Amino acid sequence: MNEIELAGLCSQKDSKAQHLLYDLYHKRLLGICMRYGKSNAEAEDILQMGMMKIFKNIGTFTGNGSLEGWMKRVVVNVAIDNFRKNSKHYHLEELDRIDEVPIIDPEAAENLAADDIMMAVQQLPDGYRMVFNLYAIEGYSHQEIAEQLGVSVSTSKTQLLRARRFLMKQLGELNAITQKAPVL
Repeated sequence: MNEIELAGLCSQKDSKAQHLLYDLYHKRLLGICMRYGKSNAEAEDILQMGMMKIFKNIGTFTGNGSLEGWMKRVVVNVAIDNFRKNSKHYHLEELDRIDEVPIIDPEAAENLAADDIMMAVQQLPDGYRMVFNLYAIEGYSHQEIAEQLGVSVSTSKTQLLRARRFLMKQLGELNAITQKAPVL
C-alpha cells in the first residue's frame, strides 16, 4: 500500500489504516515533539493533538511531497499553537543588538551523543527552545518565526542567540564531564 492509498483509507476512518499510519510514524513524530515539549508529558500531549489533527485533516493530503513531511508540518504547527496558547507563561525578551555567536568546537561536539544534545535542547527555556527548533531544525526565517509566534524579528534573533549560548554552555559542560570519565 502506498502513502496515498493509506491516507485515503485513513480519511475514510478505516481503523486498521489509522493504526498502521500511527505505528509507522509515531516514533519519528514523537522525536519532533520532544524537541518542542518542555517535558516528556508535554511532548506526548503535542503528539496526541497532532495525531488527532492529522486524522481529521488527512483528506487534504494531496500527494505533493511525502506523507511523512506533511505529518511533520502538522505536528510542528500543533507545537507552535501549543506554544502560543501557553505564551502567557513564556517570557520572550526584546533586545536591539545581536552579538556574534561563538562556534562550538567541532571536536568537542563529536564526543557528545545525540541523546546528550537532545537533552540539552530540551533543557532550553521555552522561548529559546521554540525559536531554536523553528530556525535551526525546521528552517524558518526570523520573519516567519516572528509571524508564527507573534513577536518581533529582533526578539526571534535574540532568543536564537541566547539559545545558542545556553546550548554551548550545556554542551561544554557535558563534554568536560565526558572527557573526565575514565575509559573502560
